[in-house]
Amino acid sequence: MARSDLLVSLIRAGATGDREMLRSTTEAMVAEERAKKHFIVADRMQRALAAVPITPPSLTASSPHQTGPNGREAILEITPQLQLEDLLLPLPARESGRQLLEEHRRADVLRANGYEPRHRVLLSGPPGNGKTSFAEAIAEGLGLPFFVVRYDALIGSYLGETNARLRKLFDYVRTIPSVLFFDEFDAIGKERGDTHETGEIKRVVSFLLMQLDQLPSYVIVVAATNHGELLDRAVWRRFQMRLSFPAPNKTDVTVFLDRIISGWPDTPKLSLSRLAGRLGDVSYAEALDFCQNVRRRQILGLGEVSVDEALRAELDLWASRVTPELLNAERSDKTPPETDAER
Repeated sequence: MARSDLLVSLIRAGATGDREMLRSTTEAMVAEERAKKHFIVADRMQRALAAVPITPPSLTASSPHQTGPNGREAILEITPQLQLEDLLLPLPARESGRQLLEEHRRADVLRANGYEPRHRVLLSGPPGNGKTSFAEAIAEGLGLPFFVVRYDALIGSYLGETNARLRKLFDYVRTIPSVLFFDEFDAIGKERGDTHETGEIKRVVSFLLMQLDQLPSYVIVVAATNHGELLDRAVWRRFQMRLSFPAPNKTDVTVFLDRIISGWPDTPKLSLSRLAGRLGDVSYAEALDFCQNVRRRQILGLGEVSVDEALRAELDLWASRVTPELLNAERSDKTPPETDAER
């Protein structure tokens, strides 16, 4: 009998306690078969697992046609291309990333001594400063699939629907060595003590914590948030690495601009330090957008627009761009004055 047939028979015949042990063993074997590109065997074993739940289904769980067959619809797979060396990261994040790669590349050495590689990473900081790129670089460095969670396919409007979809998502990734990335993690990891939140989000957070605890170490979960203060305190404790991605200072932006502009056919006369000063307080993503706009303007000029002309034109536009601070100021200006009664 083939190994997959044997496991199917054992799972279906086992008692409840045995099923849990066999399930975790089978998940590891499915991951091993996928790594060997034995997809037919791996798919067959995974279908068998899906038919044998460890715990009774929730009374409020959605029907199969509502949540999809295996949780795959809740993730977007992206081919990782960025390398850790390509990123401008604060020293703690850069060294922690290197350590994480080494732990997974030499996981057999750790396991021989009773340890598992760390596999739960939480990234916090303002948007546009490398959190998503860090997760992609980890996937690239380990040669793993990079899965980005789709909240539009995960969060449901009915009682228990989100938990049912979360269960299917984690059941799916548990059999695939991968990097699972949750952007805007505060969307589902909110503080349960918040009096403005409903009981449903509290149940989602509790279920999410349980699923994170049960993930095997060959599934690396990277969660990113722009608002770490909104996360439940228990969520923070679940992550073995907690890294900060602060906004870059002028020196960081200057170095970043040099990396980009050094690849251009023409170098602008304006020094990079002065250019960084003209851009002001920006994220790496905003600095990249600005540089790309300069190149687009120059390219479309078909040789009649120099890099300096394109740069001056974009700097003029940059000064009038819409920013969150500007929007807040406009809202304040439009706020009607208080009446005597309101005072």
